[in-house]
Amino acid sequence: MSGEKLAAPQGPETDDEVESSRAPLMEHLTELRTRLIWVLGAVALAFVLCFAFAEWIYNILLVPFEEAARQVRGEDLQLQLIFTGPLEFFFVKLKLALFGAIIVAFPMIAYQVWAFVRPGLYKNERLAFAPFLIASPVLFAAGIAFVYYFILPFVMGFALGQEQTGEEGRSAIQLLPRVSEYLNLVTTLILAFGISFQLPVLLSLLGKVGIVNSGQLIRFWKFAVVGIAVFAGFVTPPDPISQIFLAAAMFGLYGLSILAVKMVEPKEAEG
Repeated sequence: MSGEKLAAPQGPETDDEVESSRAPLMEHLTELRTRLIWVLGAVALAFVLCFAFAEWIYNILLVPFEEAARQVRGEDLQLQLIFTGPLEFFFVKLKLALFGAIIVAFPMIAYQVWAFVRPGLYKNERLAFAPFLIASPVLFAAGIAFVYYFILPFVMGFALGQEQTGEEGRSAIQLLPRVSEYLNLVTTLILAFGISFQLPVLLSLLGKVGIVNSGQLIRFWKFAVVGIAVFAGFVTPPDPISQIFLAAAMFGLYGLSILAVKMVEPKEAEG
């Protein structure tokens, strides 16, 4: 036996691919600066557009509240929101414009991140990563739709149901939320559900690289329930309704994640 050193087999195409992707540190920093400028420019442009239509966007966000109010109060009662500070609604529009700008500019942000890390990936890694880039914004949009069409009407309907009329000598108690409070509720729920709906993407990526597998996810489902409950209680507003809905949605997504991981996890070699 000769004392030859064993080395992992490297194909010439793989070596060329890695070498061609290398760049000096200053080139990486310059590219990073350029991509950050593109991201900030996209967010700034989207911010200006969203601020120009801030009142229109806010009125769209009020639709679930209006629908709940019509069902609880009746058609003849008009929904009212208030602001107690002179500049409160102005700052609400600023916050709404920034929140909307990040969502609108998200495709540009995701592309710049992908373009920055893409040279460091092998061709097969790029092909494997591409479906997750598509699935992530789709699931985030699904989370927003779930909040807008289901969670908000239910939560606001429940809140309006706590009102008390002034009949039979009782004092009237009516819900008059501030514009800032309603926006905080909407943005918190959108972020909570939008991020939570990324669970299948995250677990599928971990399954793709072999960090987790479907068997492990099935065995540890009890720990997942506890973790989901803690997460739902931490990220949602302090009301049990939204927490229960988020926890239920996440547990359903956990079940879907098990199926997704089973489809993408590396198969054991036979024989």
